Amino acid sequence: MKKTNIIALCNQKGGVGKTTCALNIAAGLTLLGKTVLVVDFDPQAHLTYSLGLAAHELENTVSSVIRGATRLEDAIREHNGTSIMPANLDLAQMESDLTDFANPAFVLKEVLAQVRNKEYIIIDCPPSAGLLTVNALACSREIYIPLQMEFLALKGMNRLMRRIEEVQESYNKQLKISGIIATRFDARKKLNNAIMESICERFGDKVFSTVIRENIAIAEAPSFGQTIFEYAPKSHGAEDFQSLCTEIVRRG
Repeated sequence: MKKTNIIALCNQKGGVGKTTCALNIAAGLTLLGKTVLVVDFDPQAHLTYSLGLAAHELENTVSSVIRGATRLEDAIREHNGTSIMPANLDLAQMESDLTDFANPAFVLKEVLAQVRNKEYIIIDCPPSAGLLTVNALACSREIYIPLQMEFLALKGMNRLMRRIEEVQESYNKQLKISGIIATRFDARKKLNNAIMESICERFGDKVFSTVIRENIAIAEAPSFGQTIFEYAPKSHGAEDFQSLCTEIVRRG
């Protein structure tokens, strides 16, 4: 089997669709016949909740694996063919506890080194530049940046780019930004189109051709503990995420 491709979904601004993209990319790749593990590495545990799991009641999570209290295989759950490593609120404390480890930036990398037989590992990063995000980037090969097509979504990009460069220099020289995902896109809005044009000028072919259009079904699906493919398989949201996953596979 080919080497596992670890992809971090990263953006320091909340509300841009990062968790939604991580979850539905994982599900879409599974539908394309790929073996996928998605890791909830956000202390808010939104990805975990989005799959109908009560994060606050879980004991076997990514945090407990890191602490050595749980075996990796005991923390991983299955959801319609996609493997999930959930999170709970203990992950917030992990941010400071990581400094107690011998290699604080590589703790997640050591955990994921135990994963076998997965073509993709998708990491849902926290919306911050702290040590959790550093861990996610230190073990990833690629970064996908979900970006909502509005003015304020652009403001944090320079700070995010600086953090990525720091990780590249100090921990992971192979790390690269390989995908910008336009989310909540509405072609009828002049601002959306103007920002899309600006992003394409800055990042060129790193911007995915597929955009995730504004779609109410995408917002509704998590409240039912489902991916967009389960909740509304014929919606524009499902169509867009399937197209995006096809593009991801095609890019290799």
